Amino acid sequence: DVQLVESGGGSVQAGGPLRLSCVASGYTYRRHCMGWFRQAPGKEREGVATISIGGGSTYYADSVKGRFTISRDNNKNTVYLEVNSLKPEDTAMYYCAAAVDYICWWDRFRFWGQGTQVTVS
Repeated sequence: DVQLVESGGGSVQAGGPLRLSCVASGYTYRRHCMGWFRQAPGKEREGVATISIGGGSTYYADSVKGRFTISRDNNKNTVYLEVNSLKPEDTAMYYCAAAVDYICWWDRFRFWGQGTQVTVS
């Protein structure tokens, strides 16, 4: 199993950058595809980005392509989500997640952090 803790959220102006971090613990961390999800009030939770266990392959939702970048530093047990230009519609609770194994399909994510709120003016 893996435990996840997100940080870096807050109130940010539209157009500004943001970097979210997710610190993972658990001996199985390096066996998992990792991802970021988000959920806005009244909306379903949606997948944002995924990254393979070695960090060599990434996948992004259409709504964030070109603006969001997911990365991982396995030596630090940390996953990052960087945004170069936030939009008001990016306002949501952002969750770090780990898939059940190396497969990065959206419905394979099983382990979740508590979330970090991002509010864009």
